Amino acid sequence: MTSNNLKIAFLGIGLMGAPMTRNLLDAGFSMTLWNRTASKCEPFASEATIAGAPAEAVAEADIVITMLENGQVVDDVLVNQGTLTAVKAGALVIDMSSVQPSLAREHAELAAEQGAGYVDAPVSGGTVGAAEARLSIMAGGSEADIERALPVFSALGKCTRIGSVGAGQLAKLANQAIVGITIGAVSEALLLAAKGGADPAAVREALMGGFAGSRILELHGQRMIDRDFAPGAPARIQLKDMRMILDEARSENLTLPLAQQVHNEYLALVANGHSDVDHSGLLLELEHLNRTLMGSLGRGPKH
Repeated sequence: MTSNNLKIAFLGIGLMGAPMTRNLLDAGFSMTLWNRTASKCEPFASEATIAGAPAEAVAEADIVITMLENGQVVDDVLVNQGTLTAVKAGALVIDMSSVQPSLAREHAELAAEQGAGYVDAPVSGGTVGAAEARLSIMAGGSEADIERALPVFSALGKCTRIGSVGAGQLAKLANQAIVGITIGAVSEALLLAAKGGADPAAVREALMGGFAGSRILELHGQRMIDRDFAPGAPARIQLKDMRMILDEARSENLTLPLAQQVHNEYLALVANGHSDVDHSGLLLELEHLNRTLMGSLGRGPKH
């Protein structure tokens, strides 16, 4: 089946879902869209079918993609709203949201009861990666199901098969542990340098070429310097991911001290009214803790 006659139902036209939909339409897929806030589908109304309910959206779909905020929302849409029971036999359900690995396995079993395949395929790359079709897609599922999904994935980024169902979500938890902890490290490093009198922009530039260089230092370090915390990935989502990391660790009898500490910092950030700042805004919590601002040339004002 070519992309020209493959029908996709896409559920969740938000910060990530909208640019992903754009790329899938540009790749020639026939699409039906649904979003809880229907107005978010309107920019695509001339190119795609807009459904009034998720079960209606998936009825004729060969591929069903969900890109929703968390596991509770995914479960509500797929199970409580009857979407999985409306999926036709032979269809493939691809959940690109970030949910608990155990929930992915539950949904795979429900899909199988309908004669449908299932792949959990969370992504990394944020809104920029979504817009540029450069998402890193971490897929869990059978080799055959992931093979079926490749034409879709190739329009969105690069797919790596991690293992069986749930393994994609485990890879995403690993990704989010590194992201969250590294944001904390970059925040502390730049604040330390700035308060000692160094220009954090120059420090970032110097570190970029060395062993401490990272995508987080490159992009989020610059956001911290510019104090640009408009959300690509909101802090509340990073908090949700840190909570899932700790839940999964407990289920595996693991203690993860760094993940626990960063979880606590994001919890405080959100409690202090910053749930919708970008996750790089963890700097704000560090500044609050130290009663100081980083400043662009160090010696930031006290408050």
